[in-house]
Amino acid sequence: MTRHIPKAELHCHIEGAAPTELVRQQARKYSVDIDHLIDGKRFVWDDFTSFLAAYDAAAALFKTEEDYALLAESYLASIASEGALYSEIFISPDHARLAGLSPQAYVNGLGEGIERARDKYGIEGRQIITCVRHFDKDAAIDVARFAAARPHRTVTGFGMGGDERIGSHADFSDAFDIARDAGLGITTHAGEIAGAESVRDALEHVRPARIGHGVRAIEDMSLVEHLANEGIVLEVCPGSNVSLSVYESFGAHPFRTLMDAGVKVTLNSDDPPFFDTSLGKEYAIAQAEFGLSDEELVETTRTAINAAFVDEDTRTSLLAKL
Repeated sequence: MTRHIPKAELHCHIEGAAPTELVRQQARKYSVDIDHLIDGKRFVWDDFTSFLAAYDAAAALFKTEEDYALLAESYLASIASEGALYSEIFISPDHARLAGLSPQAYVNGLGEGIERARDKYGIEGRQIITCVRHFDKDAAIDVARFAAARPHRTVTGFGMGGDERIGSHADFSDAFDIARDAGLGITTHAGEIAGAESVRDALEHVRPARIGHGVRAIEDMSLVEHLANEGIVLEVCPGSNVSLSVYESFGAHPFRTLMDAGVKVTLNSDDPPFFDTSLGKEYAIAQAEFGLSDEELVETTRTAINAAFVDEDTRTSLLAKL
């Protein structure tokens, strides 16, 4: 077990972190039938497209500021119990609009939950506002402008999620420029469902400090060398990758190879109840399947904190806890 290892997470979609018990609670609150969506403690899906549909259905059950405060506090409390010091949550104002909530109220609710968790459990949290790739580029620009206005003190980054098989990062470069010019940290999904070329596409067009997933960079060793030389951090989610059949097993997963090649890698849970995982389980997977020692796990946490989108005083405080 890795409970004694301090942990930090850079890649978790907050709606996708809602445990099935909380989703059931929300469904009862809003009189929505979700029997088709949940089987025990897991959500029902069978491929990436149906996963996105299940994700959207669960997200639609969070409709008020207090709903989102409860969601953020509950998630951060759960990983604090596993030894987490810090978490960045990906948030989507587009999902908030679909649920009938204004982006500002959405961010306020999540910020309230983050601050409750800090006060109760000692875990720091930040919000990374994301646009959605399978929506249009004009929507992405609206989201970037909203993020650039710094709608809450815990908003520190901008990124893009969604179906990376659609379009190019070039389509969204204006949105990323807006966010970067506002001083927000930049990350984006690439190299998960699409291959190494999607990582190159992201690097060329939006110049991120971090790549969400990025594991399929391993298909191009010159790209792996570039990532290592440039210090680009990968937000790796092994449990998600195997659940989504990006790799058939942990034995086939390139985490260790990337790490040994000098790439900065971190451990993350992505959408934990969808993949029967948690941040603690991801660290346990890295120890059992990839052979990481306790010292290497702590170094992975150090990498995450050094790559976190936080002010330097907060970073120093977090590093001191290692």
